[in-house]
Amino acid sequence: MRVRTAMSPEVFDLLFDSARLQRLQALTSSSPLAIDHGDLADTEILLTSWGAPRLDAEMLDRMPRLRAVVHAAGSVQGLVSDALWRREIIVTSAADANAVPVAEYTFATIILAFKRAFLHMRTPSAILGWGDLVGSLKYGSVGRTVGIVGFSRIGRRVVRMLGQLDDVRILVADPFVAPEVVAAAGAELVSLGSLLGQVDVLSLHAPALPETHHMIGGTELAALRDGATVINTARGWILDHDALLRECASGRLDAVLDVTEPDPLPADSPLRELPNVALTPHIAGSMGTEARRLADSALDDIETLLRGGILSQVITRRDMELSA
Repeated sequence: MRVRTAMSPEVFDLLFDSARLQRLQALTSSSPLAIDHGDLADTEILLTSWGAPRLDAEMLDRMPRLRAVVHAAGSVQGLVSDALWRREIIVTSAADANAVPVAEYTFATIILAFKRAFLHMRTPSAILGWGDLVGSLKYGSVGRTVGIVGFSRIGRRVVRMLGQLDDVRILVADPFVAPEVVAAAGAELVSLGSLLGQVDVLSLHAPALPETHHMIGGTELAALRDGATVINTARGWILDHDALLRECASGRLDAVLDVTEPDPLPADSPLRELPNVALTPHIAGSMGTEARRLADSALDDIETLLRGGILSQVITRRDMELSA
């Protein structure tokens, strides 16, 4: 079965070290050809990742035998098209594998937020001694409440990780999940409005959809407790940065932003200057050696396809309405 790849050469080299390349070649019994090499008519499985073109009708017409797209990355929003869904081509994604480092990063960030570590990193000249801080009730995890907006692949992983902590309450806001599912994970499902006024840390894990644009805006941020930290490792789209600027500039809220709108922020953005706002350059997702998880996931899917097994990571058109 002919497998072709659609990703930049740099991404292919990142994902496929020698061991994973050997596995790919063993599965396909030949060296996989890139999509920009030769006639595509014999392509049956297309292995995609970052840098892949959109699979519109024109592109699909060149691959009449295509039966599956295996995406060695997270979101397929920029890849799929109506033409793809009409042809009933199978689409899989390595989103579960990509969720792992994002959840790890988020969990670590929440721990650091409990200690207000980012504020001290940004203002080292103002650091006081331990004796000046130890009695402040602004510090510590015990008795705190964390709010998770979006019980997504990443959101539910973060909930499980938070379950390791002593005396930390976890609230979840997500209109598409059942209370018993959230309860089984160790959290409590509440409305977004109810959640906001109770949390010390607000962690965002909602998708970028028309309905979620600026879902955390001025009203929602104003409902947060004084001293709360907003963490966004999802999409900048869902957070109103002008409203966040007002709250953080006043000193009432802290923020840790791995994603922004636009991404990256302009060099002159006032958010860059605030000591209580930490910015990281979209590094929560798979990077460096972590990207090999994406290759492993894709290789597992290709092997399942070749053996006629049941795929566990199929993406449907309906999924596009609920996830990024």
